[in-house]
Amino acid sequence: MSVPYETAEHEPAESPESPEEHLARLLGRALNSFELPDEVIRQLDCALAHDSSLHSAHHSAGLHRETYRHTWLLHDGSAVTLWELVHNTAPGSDPQHEVYVDEEELRTATGRLPLPPETPDFELPVLVQLSPIPEPRHMYVPDGSADHARRLLRRAENADRPDAETTALLATALAHQITQAFGRPGRTARPGLSFSLYEHAFLLRDGRELSLWEVEHTATPDGRHMCEVYASEDAAREAMDRRAARHR
Repeated sequence: MSVPYETAEHEPAESPESPEEHLARLLGRALNSFELPDEVIRQLDCALAHDSSLHSAHHSAGLHRETYRHTWLLHDGSAVTLWELVHNTAPGSDPQHEVYVDEEELRTATGRLPLPPETPDFELPVLVQLSPIPEPRHMYVPDGSADHARRLLRRAENADRPDAETTALLATALAHQITQAFGRPGRTARPGLSFSLYEHAFLLRDGRELSLWEVEHTATPDGRHMCEVYASEDAAREAMDRRAARHR
């Protein structure tokens, strides 16, 4: 069965909208957008990614009501959600849009709508569970992250460094965080021979996270520092173990 609440306003755009464009379109059609707190708007103006999904719908006797959840991912890893209510107040009338900052306000607004009592012959209840944007594992800093990824891969000397597909994804990096990982093998028994492992975590434009694992060591013939980069922590630690075993 086709779903009647799939209106033009909520069909996917021909090209992906930026978070700013999606916010502007939402506020432009909402009759009460002027009631939103300025602080919320300022937060959303610098969002990294967004996600929208139908939350519920009710259709009966020519009247309809749909609610949508719009979620934006911010630079600090937190998320902000706005709730959109779409409804008509008379059979055949044009839809009206309202936007709210929390579900309680949404429920209050929904309760004021002139929808008739439930009638199973005409009722079309719909509930769609939204898969929330995963909470990032890192505290990201937007600081030339795509360039940082390029420089990291450029200095990697291992032949099995991440492939061109990973490089292309990292060109869309918006923010990153570098943390040191500890554990084996660390400093070995041989004087001057040491290993360090770093995770370079990147936040991509579409909200996904991608990490590169950098091994810095002096297990070279002349004792100089060498950089190797791997796509996973396991691969990086295996490389450290192999290097350390050769120089014990």
